[in-house]
Amino acid sequence: MKKTIGLAAILVLLLPSLGMSGAVSFRLGYFIPRAQSDLWKIEFDNMDFQKSDFQNTTMGIYYEHFLTRELSLVVGVEGYSQTRLGYYRDFVGYSFDEGDFAFPADMYEGDFSIAHNFSVSSTPIQLSLKLTPLGRRSGVIPYIGGGVSVYVWSVKLLGDTIDFNDERFYEDPDIGDVPYYGIYESWLRAENRFSIGFQAFAGFMIPIARRLALEAEFKFNYGKGRLGESFQDFESFDLGGYQISLGANYWF
Repeated sequence: MKKTIGLAAILVLLLPSLGMSGAVSFRLGYFIPRAQSDLWKIEFDNMDFQKSDFQNTTMGIYYEHFLTRELSLVVGVEGYSQTRLGYYRDFVGYSFDEGDFAFPADMYEGDFSIAHNFSVSSTPIQLSLKLTPLGRRSGVIPYIGGGVSVYVWSVKLLGDTIDFNDERFYEDPDIGDVPYYGIYESWLRAENRFSIGFQAFAGFMIPIARRLALEAEFKFNYGKGRLGESFQDFESFDLGGYQISLGANYWF
């Protein structure tokens, strides 16, 4: 993933050397995933981490080629990655000769906590059209735009997972029949996969020097990707989200 970001960033930086007039932007952003697909929801329903734990900063670099006074073609790359260790909220683990099992935490103390790592990374390579309706010579330069994204992404789930299809019953002399479930070590990976999505954005620039402007932007990203054989029976993974960015835009 880091190699993908690096190669894409080098390509963006090389574009100005081709003699095309335009601008280069460097941005620091904050990404808030939509997290609307079933794998996201299952993790948030069962583990002690929250949706906000997967919000994280991003770094982006963009090349903007001026087509007209108001219209530009923009090529850019960003990188998002987050990993969280989560513990099952409602279950505790017991080890027996036949394996490890999950029992209700409100009834038993358990021998150990059941936990796994959930990791998501995404590198959207974006091609967009950008419209500055007032041109680039005003004190505040608003803009809007949008385009397509090629996502290079990965999802990993590493550690103990509860198989809720493996339901059994323990005859507790005080409580009665108590359901419990098998615990299995999982090494599930969907790595370096490619998906197509889109993005739309709006923002403004404030010139602070002849060729330099500060910029602020809000962006909506949409994309979904098939998880593959490691995550059978899951729907396409939601890669989209909302992003707020601040950066510097240099014209040449």
